Amino acid sequence: MSYKNLLLLLLTAAMLLTLASGCGQTTGSSEQILKYALEAEPSSLDPAKSTAIPESLVELQIFEGLARLDAKDQPVPGVAESWDISSDGLKYIFHLRSNAKWSNGEPVTARDFEFAWKRALNPDFASENAYMLFPLKNAQAYNERKVTANAVGVKAIDEHTLEVTLEKPTAYFLNLTAFHAFYPVPEKTVTANPDGWAADVATLIGNGPFKISNWVHNGQIDFAKSDTYWDAAAVKLAKMEWPISDSQSTRLSMVENNQADMMVEPPVVEHDRLQQEGLLTISPFLGSYYYVFNTQAAPFDNPKVRQAFAMAINREELIKNVVKGGKQPAYSWVAPGLINPVSGKDFREEGGNFAVENAEQAKKLLTEAGFPDGRGLPPITILFNTSELHKSIAEAIQEMWKQNLGVTVNLANQESKVFLTARNQGQFQVARASWTGDYADPMTFLDVFKDPDNDANYNNPAYNKLLEQAQSTNDQKIRMQTMHDAEKILFDDAVLIPIYYTTQPYVAKPYVKGFFWSVLGLADFKTAYIEK
Repeated sequence: MSYKNLLLLLLTAAMLLTLASGCGQTTGSSEQILKYALEAEPSSLDPAKSTAIPESLVELQIFEGLARLDAKDQPVPGVAESWDISSDGLKYIFHLRSNAKWSNGEPVTARDFEFAWKRALNPDFASENAYMLFPLKNAQAYNERKVTANAVGVKAIDEHTLEVTLEKPTAYFLNLTAFHAFYPVPEKTVTANPDGWAADVATLIGNGPFKISNWVHNGQIDFAKSDTYWDAAAVKLAKMEWPISDSQSTRLSMVENNQADMMVEPPVVEHDRLQQEGLLTISPFLGSYYYVFNTQAAPFDNPKVRQAFAMAINREELIKNVVKGGKQPAYSWVAPGLINPVSGKDFREEGGNFAVENAEQAKKLLTEAGFPDGRGLPPITILFNTSELHKSIAEAIQEMWKQNLGVTVNLANQESKVFLTARNQGQFQVARASWTGDYADPMTFLDVFKDPDNDANYNNPAYNKLLEQAQSTNDQKIRMQTMHDAEKILFDDAVLIPIYYTTQPYVAKPYVKGFFWSVLGLADFKTAYIEK
């Protein structure tokens, strides 16, 4: 072989080796590190104690419930490989995977679920998440000290079989089992150190796709792939590094300086630039910003007055000039992002819009109510909690009501704790509010105004009856139609003024693939990978 041919052969081999190396980047562990800038130090990673998004986001990576939500927020098998549901919808038998293990290698058992759920319900534990487990038979009664823990409808039949009994049919119960309050916890570890187990990496034992390898509090959380996870073959990332900062600007700088690959809530002033650069994504987030009427306080005890004020605003102007941030105007109560399992369509798209904007009709309704051009109305005040955004929205609506109805409206702001107390006690006429769904079903919104203690002081037997029908059947076709009918009643009665649907703006480098963002505000990195 000539020297020239030998050199050519060597160069060709080198090139092929390089190409092969490049093709393997997406799976090579040395490249599979995701850096996510977390927006706050988790206050607790105990699933029964945590309440905020940053904690839930971390917990989703290191724990797993009986079910896990897929990219369409539908429950799929998690620790439970299958389940049986009784014909009346009251009893569930969950069959746990024999290869489900904790990160320390010990098996995850049905007893771990029973222990975790009863622990969260224990009134002495005082979990803020206890109400999420109230669909269980006698769960609320136990939480209120009316029965013992033995009466609660959850029981480990054997190591791999969990029996759950509900108070009434709950069609979205499988969705609930993916919520962090339903995660199992390792009984021996928790019992040995009930207050501190979840704050120390040495004892923070989970059962999810990742485990925490290092935690510098208020600095950074590092994750490693869990080799004991039952579906470890689906996990492509070898590690994750999550620096922590509550500054939006700092987190954005981390991404732009290649110190992080992703972050949420970039500063609004940067949105246009980031969109132009192809870095900004606006993901649905199951929530609504709205104004609520006190239906028992004058003048809003008159439905026609409520209807008039509800019609006399312009959401597009509010979003464009005040709210910004890629928010979507809200013309209904239930936010987008919830799939009707029967039709496969978005519940919001199927239901359409209910809110109407019509200044002329608003004036007519106010006249019919006995207040032409606002004459004779008692003084009206918008109540909101201290915030520049809340103030700006209130000022804009104040001006719209002045222009469209001829009504002079006052503004009052209060510190958040005082504001919430005033709103809960009905000490207001119209107030700002917001709601974020706890689970991926329209009932998480509609049930708000069935609660006897709802902020609107609203009680309509026809509305309540429809929701009870939806809550007493597992027939999704009936449930969905009944909930659409109930939502219409809210707008016939003008109980609230939805203003915009919450969204989740985030920045991600284009090479981050395979993750998905739930409408509940959580990113699932189980199947994420880096492709450079």
